[in-house]
Amino acid sequence: MTGIDSVQLEKVVVHKIGNPSRGEDLHLSENALTLNDEIVRGLLTKYFLGSFNENELYHFTHISDLQMNEVYRYVSAIFEDRETFMEQAAYIARFLYTKSTHVKVKEGELYVVQFDNVPFEGEYIPAIGIFKSETKESFLRVFPHGQSYEVLHEEGLNINKMDKGCLVFRSNTAEGFKVCVVDSTNKNNDAQYWVEEFLQVTPYSDSYHNTDKVLSLCKQFITNEYAEKFDVSKSDQIDMLNRSMDYFKSKEQFSLQEFAQEVIHHEEVVDSFMDYKKNFEAAKNFELNDEFAIHINAVKKQQRVFKTVLKLDKNFHIYIHGRRDLIEKGVDEMSGKKYYKIFFDEET
Repeated sequence: MTGIDSVQLEKVVVHKIGNPSRGEDLHLSENALTLNDEIVRGLLTKYFLGSFNENELYHFTHISDLQMNEVYRYVSAIFEDRETFMEQAAYIARFLYTKSTHVKVKEGELYVVQFDNVPFEGEYIPAIGIFKSETKESFLRVFPHGQSYEVLHEEGLNINKMDKGCLVFRSNTAEGFKVCVVDSTNKNNDAQYWVEEFLQVTPYSDSYHNTDKVLSLCKQFITNEYAEKFDVSKSDQIDMLNRSMDYFKSKEQFSLQEFAQEVIHHEEVVDSFMDYKKNFEAAKNFELNDEFAIHINAVKKQQRVFKTVLKLDKNFHIYIHGRRDLIEKGVDEMSGKKYYKIFFDEET
């Protein structure tokens, strides 16, 4: 998140959240932090807000009634009456504790934070932050001791790495607010308690969401289903990855039918892609629009993870940017080794 110099850190309270299935306790603080040190306030603000992507927005939901979403209700109460902050923060901690029973949920500190003057969509508005730190890093502290120096080992937070976070903007209250989410310690989706069970949020179906998720769908389909089901080479996979990215970079609007014709081509592969899309949506519990405006920021984000490098043993890396027709693959009869033949006009 950028432009956070204006943000005012109003209140911060820290609670200790254990895993009840391991007999770990919940420890509630009676008072908010004393934030008299401006350096500490600045470091905390960076730690709390630095990891969020304000383009990727969610909102609170509930299967029957939004008012039954616990975190939505507690945050709403703070927005309505700032004096209830400590009371509602304790409710948030107790609720998270009940959802922390998965075997892979780690003990950690829960920070509930009241912000003001947060830049969002051209305005400066209040926000509530909920953060959990689960990972401690080792540090060495050098200090003077008489005429010499000594070294101590300490553990603490890396302010550049947020484990789990939720930032709720005071916007779109009736629709479940606008919310940013971070869950960097759950890359393998082993424990979905933070997003699905505790926060109960779902993405807004906007242009950023659709662009980001369709590109994720394309990457997963090409590197998994397309490679295995149709027995294609790595260079063919890279070629389709390039065509997919080129489509999103050159178009303003996405059309599923047009994408299938221009990028995927073959009817059998198109049918497989459509089936993969249905399974992808079911697994993620959301639907992707067949037509939407392409969001350039989502394209830039996904471009960083679209790998178009052909790695040959540990000797060669070939970067392929297009023109699959200028690459031939074969097997040398004498040595039995595989080879690629690459055609080009000029060497630079």
